Amino acid sequence: MTQQQALNILKMGHNVFLTGSPGSGKTHTINEYVDYLRSCGIEPAITASTGISATHIGGLTIHSWSGIGIKNSLDARDLKKIATTKYIVKRVKPAKVLIIDEVSMLSPQTFSMIDKVCKEIKENTEPFGGLQIVVVGDFFQLPPIVKKQIHDEAQMTLLEESFGRFAYESLAWQKANLIVCYLTEQHRQDDANFLDLLSAIRRNEFNDTHLAHINARKVNHDAVLQSTPKLFSHNVDVDRVNSGILDKINSETREFPMAYQGPEPLVAFLKKSCLSPENLCLKVGAFVMFTKNNQKEGFVNGTLGTVEAFDKNTNEPVIKIRNGRNIKAQVMDWTIEENGKVRARITQLPLRLAWAITVHKSQGMSLDEAVMDLSQVFEFGQGYVALSRVRRLSGLHLIGFNENAFKVHPEVLKKDGEFQSESEQAVFTFGNISKNEFKRMNEVFIQFCGGKIMLENVIERVSKAPKGFEQIRTTHTNAYLPWNKDQDIELKELFTKDLNIAELAVAFNRTRGSINSRLKKLGLLEN
Repeated sequence: MTQQQALNILKMGHNVFLTGSPGSGKTHTINEYVDYLRSCGIEPAITASTGISATHIGGLTIHSWSGIGIKNSLDARDLKKIATTKYIVKRVKPAKVLIIDEVSMLSPQTFSMIDKVCKEIKENTEPFGGLQIVVVGDFFQLPPIVKKQIHDEAQMTLLEESFGRFAYESLAWQKANLIVCYLTEQHRQDDANFLDLLSAIRRNEFNDTHLAHINARKVNHDAVLQSTPKLFSHNVDVDRVNSGILDKINSETREFPMAYQGPEPLVAFLKKSCLSPENLCLKVGAFVMFTKNNQKEGFVNGTLGTVEAFDKNTNEPVIKIRNGRNIKAQVMDWTIEENGKVRARITQLPLRLAWAITVHKSQGMSLDEAVMDLSQVFEFGQGYVALSRVRRLSGLHLIGFNENAFKVHPEVLKKDGEFQSESEQAVFTFGNISKNEFKRMNEVFIQFCGGKIMLENVIERVSKAPKGFEQIRTTHTNAYLPWNKDQDIELKELFTKDLNIAELAVAFNRTRGSINSRLKKLGLLEN
């Protein structure tokens, strides 16, 4: 499925599971959809399963948004408490669209709890209280972290058999009737051999030919260039490498402390979620990575460079990126917003030392090259996530790997085949919907959400209506709904474009009498 096909399905208001391999454009598609909703006056609830992924998309964690926090289950008392907490009700009650990114890292229990909270607060027994639910992710990537303090392997197996480990195993997922949109285009990797290798891992068909490609990318630890980012499976290795190399640089250390404002719990969340450290130490010659997107300034999350100098007046670091261009790094904000207001903010340079980073924190990044030590990989999908960060084989440098590095979860492998089949069926089904029917469904959804239909779409629909259309019977679904301020503005604009009352009736799906009365009330027609 293409990004545009997925976007069309989203615009019709269907519940959607948006998936695909790394680099297929999931985040781009969601950003396009969010921009579209906002252009229609609809503010979606944007959430993610982890703090890092939440900051990438400018939202909250789903745990914070729904009020479930760190709970593993909800009893009646918990549910009542959440449903009577004013600030939670204030953001859940009016919501019409809920987006959850990195759904692969949500447990089925958590997914079901979110469903219960939405139903309770919105007083609606439909899945997720009638919200359009859009879940995004790739189950071949990192799975949920199991927090239960159970060390007996047999007990853990029983738990997973009873409750499942993945969100798609929950009853809430099944009842949500999600349309699977499996993106098949590739926008990150452009190396045919590498694409084949990554696809083979996803299909569990990794063979000797692929292993030969991997072995050809092995390097000696001592021969690794300091200017290439390194991915490790454990934090201790990351900290050791970054601090060790920085200490060896013979130049003055400049410190950049983080500024923050807002309630302590929210600030703590932002600090934990931000890839830039609370106290950033830099030197001329330090190898760094940008941690935010700023297309205007020419960098994205993952852009690499070296500290070239510090501005004499502002002390801001000047970063020379790989293409030779210098960028003066300036502080940026990470925020938590609610109902259009900033509740908490941290301010820091969008930089971090980049000699090393964990595989978990690399998820979502695109790198030109990276050194990886996959010899201590301990989780299904961890090696796959690391490998898929780079764009081509020539950018891959492997210190080592173990037998788990090229394995994917067998249950996910089976389920992925089902997802692909469902997506192919969706392409066929929605491909047969006419342009007019798509527009109708889209407009009904926008109106349901309390949004406004884009003016140019209304004009196009009216202009294409057949002659004599004023005699056509319509359903007039809006005939008895009150007019709102936005509709009044649109009515005025269309009336000034010389659309007559019959045309306006079609545009707003109301009776001619309703249009006539409203125009008089607005002073556009004489009584």
